[in-house]
Amino acid sequence: MESIWLYTALSLFLVLLYFKFLSAKKSKLPPSPAPALPIIGHLHLLKQPLHRTFHRFSQKLGPLFSLRFGNRLVVVVSSPTAAEECFTKNDIVLANRPRSLKSKYLGYNNTSLVTAPYGEHWRNLRRFSTVEIFSSSRLNMFLSIRQDEIKLLLQKLYRNSRSDFSKVELKSLFSELSFNIIMRMVAGKRYFGEDEDSEEAKHFRELIDQAFELGFASNPGDFIPFLRWIDYKGYEKNLASLSKKMDAFLQGLIDEHRHNKNENTMIDHLLSLQASQPEYYTDTIIKGVMMVMLNAGTDTSAVTIEWALSVLLNHPEKLERAKAEIDSIVGNDRLIEESDLSKLHYFQAIISETFRLFPAAPLLVPHESSDDCKIGGYDIPRSTILLVNAWAIHRDPLVWDDPTSFKPERFEVGEFGPSQLITFGMGRRSCPGSGLAQRVVGLTLGSLIQSFEWQRIDEKKIDLTEGKGLSMPKAVPLEARCRARNVLHNHFSSNA
Repeated sequence: MESIWLYTALSLFLVLLYFKFLSAKKSKLPPSPAPALPIIGHLHLLKQPLHRTFHRFSQKLGPLFSLRFGNRLVVVVSSPTAAEECFTKNDIVLANRPRSLKSKYLGYNNTSLVTAPYGEHWRNLRRFSTVEIFSSSRLNMFLSIRQDEIKLLLQKLYRNSRSDFSKVELKSLFSELSFNIIMRMVAGKRYFGEDEDSEEAKHFRELIDQAFELGFASNPGDFIPFLRWIDYKGYEKNLASLSKKMDAFLQGLIDEHRHNKNENTMIDHLLSLQASQPEYYTDTIIKGVMMVMLNAGTDTSAVTIEWALSVLLNHPEKLERAKAEIDSIVGNDRLIEESDLSKLHYFQAIISETFRLFPAAPLLVPHESSDDCKIGGYDIPRSTILLVNAWAIHRDPLVWDDPTSFKPERFEVGEFGPSQLITFGMGRRSCPGSGLAQRVVGLTLGSLIQSFEWQRIDEKKIDLTEGKGLSMPKAVPLEARCRARNVLHNHFSSNA
């Protein structure tokens, strides 16, 4: 009797295996660059920077191709039409996020806005972030913080450039600016700057350094299970340690604000919501929001400002035109304000062209299919990781004339608009913080152009090589020479 049940079970298993084999054979997957190797798949073909490697593959294989990252199927999208199909027809199917060790330890076990799977929890987070954090009214409340931090940056540059050109390294200044803006919005604290030497500030800077170091590191254990079992290079151990320290730091900020309720910060606002809806606005949810703000709202803005000024220094005639426009609209009697930005059409075109050529996330945040679907006539199985190569799409010669050249004028003539850019993603999982990023980038860059004369260090053009990192940093940090203009002399003399 037992042997009959055994043979029956074995037969059913073989039948199921046969039909699975048949369905797999009938699947029409996007083409691959080469046969996948056992265990590692195509991981051996990946060279930094990934967006350029994927672009080369797409030129040979077409706008949609597939790779194997270990045991995971990955599909890369490199054309605007394919991307549009992904996030219109298949937007809900592709609204999930793949799980990873980073999303587990730095995304509060995949419960944060960026890492959470599509569903009721994510919809609540999205609705809350759109209304309570990134709405125009909420961003306007924090306008004074952005203005104050940018003026502190101008003041720092002014010290050595008030009478003559002075050499300055800008990457670190832009990074400190972005972190101070975000942390003052979130917790009312500054952690970067010459006067910020408290133990709390030092501890925060150490945590950020560790987070960026681990964030930039690749983890093959996400795709090759046995490497995770042995904790390859101690990656999971280091992430778990960082997660514990970061959680304790963020919890300390929450507890501090819970006892001092008179500050107008994001934490205070979230705690007021917690008081009325404690079952939803838990401390864990609040810490997840804070982590997303730190990860997504800092490095991307700083990198974009650095790229914009770098490319303008290589095109001094465009820099001069932007300066003339600001002088004409704003004048020399006051510093530029956010309310001026919409009137500066050429300047806005410069920002759009910078977003096009140097997207802060050249490969958009990965998506994952929750069900089988079709894209471009190809079969996309459930649990496929989808990567969108925004860098390649922004340089598609079928869409953009002379796509590798810096031509802000293309956004002036009405042929193109910012809506054709996917710098901040597409569909329901696009970045809700795009408004904040555009305000920080716009006001900072406009202030630098208005307040200083800028020159390259020497006759050589600024190196525009891309470095390693999720946010496409410059390989060589920007150094330039600046000299204060009269508008800054007038400002600081009148406020002395």
